[in-house]
Amino acid sequence: MRFGVLGPLQVLAGDRDLTPGPPKHRALLAALLLRPGRLLTVDRLIAEVWGDEPPASAEPVLRVYVSALRKVVDGIRTVPGGYLLDVDPDQVDAYRFEGLVTAARRARDAGRIVRAADDLRAALGLWRGPALAGIDSAELRRAHAVPLEELRLTALEERVELDLALGRGAEVAGELRAHVTAHPLRERAWGQLLLALNQAGRRSEALTAYQEARRLLVDELGLEPGAELREAHARVLAGEAPSPNMANMPNVRNTPNAPSSAHSPHIPSSPHMPDGARAVPNETPPDVADFTGRERVLDWIRRSVPAAGTAPVHLVLHGPAGAGKSAVAVHAATALDFPDGRLHASLAARPPGAVLEDLLRSLGCPQGAVPADLAERVRLYRSMVSGRRLLVVLDDAADEAQVRPLLPTGSGCLTLVTSRSPLSGLEAARAWELDVFAPGESVAMLARVVGERRVRAEPEAAARIAELCGGLPLALRIAGSRLARRPNWTLEYLAGRLDDEHGRLDELSAGDLAVRGSLALGYRALSDRERLLLRRLGALSAPDFAPWAAAAVLGEPADGPLEALAEAGLLQARGLDAAGRERYGRHDLTRLYAAERLVAEEGPPAQVLAAAAREILDRTRRARTMLLPAEPGSGQTLVRTAEQAAALETTQLRESARWLAAERGFLVATVGDFERAGLDEAAWRLAFYLTPFFELGAHREDWRTTAELGLRAARRMGHRHGEALLLRSLADLHRMEGRLSEAADALQRALPLAEVGEVARTRHRLGLVHLAQGRPAEAEACFVACLAAFSAAADRRGRADALRALGGVRRAEDLLVRSLEVYRELGDPRGEAAVSLDLAGLCLDRRRPSEARTWAERGLGLVRRLGDRLPEAGGLVVLARVAMAEGRPDAARAAAEKALGTFGEYGDRRGVAWASLTLAGALLDLDEIDGAVDAVTRAVGEFAALGDRPGLTGAQELANEASRRRGLRI
Repeated sequence: MRFGVLGPLQVLAGDRDLTPGPPKHRALLAALLLRPGRLLTVDRLIAEVWGDEPPASAEPVLRVYVSALRKVVDGIRTVPGGYLLDVDPDQVDAYRFEGLVTAARRARDAGRIVRAADDLRAALGLWRGPALAGIDSAELRRAHAVPLEELRLTALEERVELDLALGRGAEVAGELRAHVTAHPLRERAWGQLLLALNQAGRRSEALTAYQEARRLLVDELGLEPGAELREAHARVLAGEAPSPNMANMPNVRNTPNAPSSAHSPHIPSSPHMPDGARAVPNETPPDVADFTGRERVLDWIRRSVPAAGTAPVHLVLHGPAGAGKSAVAVHAATALDFPDGRLHASLAARPPGAVLEDLLRSLGCPQGAVPADLAERVRLYRSMVSGRRLLVVLDDAADEAQVRPLLPTGSGCLTLVTSRSPLSGLEAARAWELDVFAPGESVAMLARVVGERRVRAEPEAAARIAELCGGLPLALRIAGSRLARRPNWTLEYLAGRLDDEHGRLDELSAGDLAVRGSLALGYRALSDRERLLLRRLGALSAPDFAPWAAAAVLGEPADGPLEALAEAGLLQARGLDAAGRERYGRHDLTRLYAAERLVAEEGPPAQVLAAAAREILDRTRRARTMLLPAEPGSGQTLVRTAEQAAALETTQLRESARWLAAERGFLVATVGDFERAGLDEAAWRLAFYLTPFFELGAHREDWRTTAELGLRAARRMGHRHGEALLLRSLADLHRMEGRLSEAADALQRALPLAEVGEVARTRHRLGLVHLAQGRPAEAEACFVACLAAFSAAADRRGRADALRALGGVRRAEDLLVRSLEVYRELGDPRGEAAVSLDLAGLCLDRRRPSEARTWAERGLGLVRRLGDRLPEAGGLVVLARVAMAEGRPDAARAAAEKALGTFGEYGDRRGVAWASLTLAGALLDLDEIDGAVDAVTRAVGEFAALGDRPGLTGAQELANEASRRRGLRI
């Protein structure tokens, strides 16, 4: 079996392509393939498959994915703490690529140039496109795709260097022209293009290419060409014969084919360059004694170190204030060997000219020889670093303009830049965003500062301190320092002091270290409008938000200030959300600082929230209306034409669902913000508007949290109608969870509070509870009363709901068909899909499998177009039952297993119960008795826990049959 990650993921067994289809399966397999034979923890895999916001059921779903992959790939082993893929690395194209590059370099160093070129050509031939193409994992792309792409470019340039040494300039000139077009800032490639054109006898084109490269470097970076490109230009100018050049090849300078060094032109030194000055500076500050973790970024830095004679590498470590960027840079620098020295400069707000003066002195330039002009200083600096292999640490950079003149251009040099900004305009650099510590790393750092013994004695308090510090290294260091200086303090005592949000920033101060001071530096550097946005965002407790929400609190478009705050490291761009919009986040301590500034400069947050509430409620109400075509809380129905309904299916319905999915965390947090600020009307309405979305996605904890907050707000303001609506919402949640007595109690309390138009809706839900409790007579009475009330009020949607419920309890096909017609008239595809599946089940009970399949496929098609995964899983269960009736148990098993996976992923216990029961029947027909017993046992347990008597009765009957057949087989 062969695996490919150098392009789209590929799994080949002979001529068969076994590449998994689901995106999450591909991401999981890629994560395992990129580290064959190595343990990957469950937490690591969850982060790489789902990113920063995994679902609550990520761990069991991961097991399902692993199980599915094992059917395709041998060697996935479960080990303590996680999984590993036991395959030969040579089966993975990325490892074959790296192995061939290593072999080529050995052959080159041994003077076997033709073999080295062939190995590099074979290595590059393994690439089929961008590394990890189509893999939806920012973690994997950042950690693996970027380094692989960089190695590919380096390998290409090394192979070209060998081809030039073999006199193949004419063959590679076209390839090089395409290469510099794609990567215009790679000076080494431009130099190779000059030499290739010269070898091909196209000297004038080579000189033109140099001018093109110089103009581009000056315009884009403000830099003159480096030593390597200047040397190539000088060789062309000197009229050097267009013959193979072996002079730059390692270990082959004395071979018979190597030209004399006399052909190399003399490049005069700068007039300011002191003769014989060759200082070896070592200016890196002392390493941090309690440095903790950061293995991934340290490994990235180590792997990025350029080899001697190769192009310089510039790395940017960026992240929020206090993330430990400087500590990482210093720790990495002290462990790296650079024979010509290490330079270090603290930039802050210093102009580049002043920094250059310090760097020149460090390199041995006498005081009187430092030029006054900035351009002259830059030229002298480049001359002095040319030929030296240096490590340069540029700490706390403000922007790209400050950094560009300080970048060393010498071969093999490495620059480590730290900044709150990613310095996106620094085209020649690669960047790594330094995030906060994971919980385990946070506790480990705390232990390094305060002592292992004290942390082991109070592990829960240590974890709480780490959580309250938000994993921010600066905050953890301060907390640890305070504990270290106060041996009589317990960790529990400090955790209690930090627990108060209003005083947390006061507590996180020790000596000259203070989180507030670090944040204040960034705040003071902002414009008035940027400061206004940052502090108003302090009114929101959500961990992230979209630009529309920032505009709502600012009172005007906020795109410009958002980008500026992200550049300043006070916000972090989190990438595109489910709705395709950029999201921004901030550290929790940044939020507290912003809230502090809001109170100090504008007053309590209620005024900001009140101004933003209308926009938030309007957007949520519009999205809800698309999901549920009724005006919230009114009992009125929106009527849509068939054409409108069709358009909504393909556009607005999906867009609304995506918007709600993207904004779920923000809206849940905002309900709490409104309630705490005393904005009770906004709190209960927002909680109510979110109910159908939570029901469709089975987001039960969010549902519970917001409904309880909304209920409290409605009661506090004495809004009886709002209280009734939130009680009804909680009842729906209780029914879904199988807590039927609690659901009935909530509905009974809601009935006397509900307005006239909502009484029938509340009674309708009470009927559904009675039905789940196994009390069909009481359920039918409720549905009959509801139908009469809805008809009298001309509430067409309510009438459709009542007809469907009554048709279900009476098993009356005509009532279901009438319900379907009303849903169609209303343009409600979700209602139409649900009734279609009801009709499929009824046809099955009446032994009409052909009609049942028609209805099931119609309902399933509707929910798939809508993108509703839970209703789709319900449709798959119906389709599995149809397949059983048609005598196709294999198809039934496949549909039931797929449904079971979806229900399990969403934590839908009722769905799990019915899918397990259906799967058990299919397995029984396939004579897989043990599997059937396992599945029906699970179904019995779920139905019993849910209090679903009808479901439990059916499951027990099938369990008895499975046990009987197992006994017969034995």
